[in-house]
Amino acid sequence: MAANVPFDVEKLTAYLALHLDGFIGPITLDKFSGGQSNPTYKVIAQSGIFVLRSQPPGKLLKSAHAVDREYKVLAALKSSDVPVAEVYHLCEDTSIIGSMFYLMEYCDGSVYWSASLAEVKTNEYRSKMYDAMNNALVALHRINIESVGLSEYGKAGNYFQRQYDRWSAQYRASELKKIIAMDKLNQWLEVNLPADDGKVCLVHGDFRLDNMMFAQDKPEIIAILDWELSTLGHPFSDLAYQCMGLRMPQGIGSIDGLKGVDRASLGIPTEEEYVANYCQRMGIEKIDNWTFYLAFSFFRLAAIVQGVAKRASQGNASNENASKIGQFVEPLALMALEIIAQEKVRK
Repeated sequence: MAANVPFDVEKLTAYLALHLDGFIGPITLDKFSGGQSNPTYKVIAQSGIFVLRSQPPGKLLKSAHAVDREYKVLAALKSSDVPVAEVYHLCEDTSIIGSMFYLMEYCDGSVYWSASLAEVKTNEYRSKMYDAMNNALVALHRINIESVGLSEYGKAGNYFQRQYDRWSAQYRASELKKIIAMDKLNQWLEVNLPADDGKVCLVHGDFRLDNMMFAQDKPEIIAILDWELSTLGHPFSDLAYQCMGLRMPQGIGSIDGLKGVDRASLGIPTEEEYVANYCQRMGIEKIDNWTFYLAFSFFRLAAIVQGVAKRASQGNASNENASKIGQFVEPLALMALEIIAQEKVRK
């Protein structure tokens, strides 16, 4: 058994030799660090390098950790303008490694964990990286879902109502203690749900900097990662979710946001500029209900974080730091309530 691998590597090797064209063992595996959700491993075989992504062990919340959905959407986007890794095989037989998994291409790029991109040498390069993210998001939202075979990938319409219902329920299912700020945010969202405007597209569901793999030598995205929350939904959910991450301070989980950072000094666009660029590329004039979309993004992330904390309490989270992540639920809710309060002042 390889380091950090809780399953039979020889059994996996035999399975892949039978189901993957050109595959030649033996293999060694190493678990990627980072990430709270689906355990992911680098697979080094005689025939090449791959990535294995699996569901975590233990009892899972309904519809969570859907690696089969990840596989489906990645396969559908193979020939599109959306940068994704190629997928090779989905294994739904849980007897092989103890959970469902799929195998995909190994992309040799760079992943960044600080929104300030401090390790990048020039402002021009940083600016181009943010523009690449903006362009990739637009490419995703302009996908013709019928032509790529994803018209049944989710329910069309009434996205925020359905998402509110889902994450409210999952938060309650994962609740370890009463958090007043989450209750207040939950109530505000319920009262302020915007009317459905009919916009439907493929959404990533977790569109943020550390889910982008950039080329080693140029400011281009070679693969958008972690598609387990993708579905048919509303385009502004992805945009607001990314902007939410950029609003957060340093030290909230694994990502450092841009709160209090002078963006202009780094060549990074303001939120207004980033949203305006998105709107221009999408051919729309403006975005109404922006405060709701931002507040909902904080609520949804807090609910996801609470789910990680719940799994940690049961001993089946995929990251050794998962037990500490629950402390971020209340700060996330408070940040959303602050945005709401600021909007009331402006009005």
